[in-house]
Amino acid sequence: MKKNNLRIFFLIFSILILSLTKTYSEIIVLSKCDHKEDEFLKNEYILNLNELLMTRNYVYTEKTYQKYRITDLSVKKSNTYVRNIYEENGKIFTLKHGYPQFYTQILFYKEKPEIFMKSVLNDIEGISKISTCKKIEKFDNQS
Repeated sequence: MKKNNLRIFFLIFSILILSLTKTYSEIIVLSKCDHKEDEFLKNEYILNLNELLMTRNYVYTEKTYQKYRITDLSVKKSNTYVRNIYEENGKIFTLKHGYPQFYTQILFYKEKPEIFMKSVLNDIEGISKISTCKKIEKFDNQS
């Protein structure tokens, strides 16, 4: 009897906690992004700060596609890739890509339309702008 009462109490308590808990998510979409070296028909970055994921969707112009296709047959005209991200001091970084002595990261500022590349070589840091986006959208979800 006590076991059943305990189960019922736990079930009611769980339902109350879950009904009172609100989840919050923030998604930032940077679209119509140009690039210093390449041309795109579509180039967008989706930053999901709740799931800590960056999704990049892009479609090369025919000229850019042919430029990369000459040296790499695995290049696709349109592609999507996903990277893990983290937030630090108002900046959003992708995880480090490379080796401990040399690595790169994509850097975003929450309120700015520019996208930067952070490169580190033997603890010497360099940051260069790689893209400017014409459109920024923020979506706040609460459920």
